[in-house]
Amino acid sequence: MKVLVTGAGGQLGTVLTKSLKEKYGKDAVIASDIRTIDYDGIFEILDATSEADLAKIVIKHKVTQIYHLAAILSANGEKNPIQTWDINLKSLFSVLEVSVKQKLDKVFFPSSIAVYGISAPKVDTKQDAYLDPTTVYGISKAAGENWAQYYFLRYGLDVRSIRYPGVIGYQSLPGGGTTDYAVDIYHKAIKNEDFTCYLKEDACLPMIYIDDAIRATLEIMEAPKEAIKIRTSYNLAGVSFTPKEIATSIKEWYPDFKISYKPDFRQAIADSWPASINDDAAREDWNWKPNYSLREMSEEMIIQLKKQQ
Repeated sequence: MKVLVTGAGGQLGTVLTKSLKEKYGKDAVIASDIRTIDYDGIFEILDATSEADLAKIVIKHKVTQIYHLAAILSANGEKNPIQTWDINLKSLFSVLEVSVKQKLDKVFFPSSIAVYGISAPKVDTKQDAYLDPTTVYGISKAAGENWAQYYFLRYGLDVRSIRYPGVIGYQSLPGGGTTDYAVDIYHKAIKNEDFTCYLKEDACLPMIYIDDAIRATLEIMEAPKEAIKIRTSYNLAGVSFTPKEIATSIKEWYPDFKISYKPDFRQAIADSWPASINDDAAREDWNWKPNYSLREMSEEMIIQLKKQQ
């Protein structure tokens, strides 16, 4: 087995490539990104929108699986909508086309809770809730889900996907997502700095700790093919909380920590997303279950970030 990761320098890619190396061996994983990254292993510069360049790497390394993580995220995406659509979809088409032509075993495509919009229930949003995203990032992910299913139905390509909530991890700095405040807040806390949040104090959003997110990714890819019954994307839930609740959690370790609120354009994005996610389908089909609560996540984030100081 040879695994290629696109967007390996991103928040998720940084940790996933390490986990894949630990699981399958250093020589089995090829990391790629549009620019050079600090990576101990096989690395290739790749503009994932180029099908020709992607094909060369797949053939060169005899790749059998692709984890396609390259994308522009929600908040950054709103700054240049057409470019975001172009990059997110062109890179996906490159991966799907090369995977079919080179007869790859599996493809992983990350979707997001951003596929939901104002028509979806705010609480316990179910797998089949209506998708009417209000950001170009969400629109690109909703379209990508349908293309993933199309390639499975039309060509038999084994594409698997999960809808990530906001991912919180200590390994890298925020990368332009609406939920990034929940990463930045810990960095401010351990530096004994006040934090200004760009969301309202009661803006409840679904989140997931990085360890749970990586484990879910590996579990869905390792599940038997017949267990994967949803070929658009599976809902995935970790823990939902508000900025006020995460600040309260941090105060267990930093009692003097102060937070203020100055909502900006990202609040409108947050308002269009669910407050909590129903992931019964993932639990039933491939036995998904999160491990981290808000308190456990806060403890781990603070321990790990203090080690980096």
